[in-house]
Amino acid sequence: MQMSETYVECLVKAKSKWVMIFLKYLLIGLTAVFVLLVLIGVILAIIPGAITGVGAYFATLYSDLEYEYLYLDKELVIDKVMAKSRRKRVAAYQVDRMEIMAPFRSHRLDNYKNRQVKIRDYSIGEEQQPDLRYAVYYEGGEKLILSPSQEMVKAIRNVAPRKVFTD
Repeated sequence: MQMSETYVECLVKAKSKWVMIFLKYLLIGLTAVFVLLVLIGVILAIIPGAITGVGAYFATLYSDLEYEYLYLDKELVIDKVMAKSRRKRVAAYQVDRMEIMAPFRSHRLDNYKNRQVKIRDYSIGEEQQPDLRYAVYYEGGEKLILSPSQEMVKAIRNVAPRKVFTD
């Protein structure tokens, strides 16, 4: 028996939160001040300089965030790419355990709105016109917000036609 494997990859740039951008520049500025203090002879400025430098590094990672969706043979894998340098596996979802996938503002999601679910936002992070985000309810306990390409939606719809809507 031959298995047909479908592979679709999609990279989505998440909108940077203004808090992270502000924190990044604040910590970079403070690090520069502490480095200057060390250079003019204030040795005690080394420790706060190191702390703000590490903080600036992590703020930079989290202010430049992308999500990569990989769809391969009925499995959707989501990776988080930070500052185009670090990759972290976030989750893997089985399409057959998905309840529904529909556009974010679709009327087909009305029956699911009052559920108490964990919301996981792996999307662009903002509503655009037209809104191309999708909501996925997964096993009754999670709601995923995604920004998949049309090719990915089509590939998932091919294996779960009764669960995926594009209205």
